[in-house]
Amino acid sequence: VQLQASGGGLVQTGDSLRLSCVASVRPFSSYAMGWFRQAPGKEREFVAAIRYNGGTISYADSVKGRFTISRVNTQNTVYLQMNSLKPEDTAVYYCAAGRPIISTMTLSLGYGYWGQGTLVTVSS
Repeated sequence: VQLQASGGGLVQTGDSLRLSCVASVRPFSSYAMGWFRQAPGKEREFVAAIRYNGGTISYADSVKGRFTISRVNTQNTVYLQMNSLKPEDTAVYYCAAGRPIISTMTLSLGYGYWGQGTLVTVSS
């Protein structure tokens, strides 16, 4: 199983980025997908998650209203649209696949497969 995240980069405060993650889990449409991030010197934290059919979506409070998670099951891809980026969004962003129950969608333990991460740096 492979999860390939891409789309990170160096941007300025207020800019936008769209992260993509292509997953080889099968069938992709049966997996929940999540985005987590880890800033330097900090623990990994939840960012956003979407259930297998897109029916349930969760966001961390810190990104609500700025980030949007979406998925295209026919392309085995999950996206994270990040708008109004702030310096505190700087981190390595990881995509993850799993079959968590709804109560564990925001927890790392709900996901069994992880990508390699893509670095997002937001300059002030």
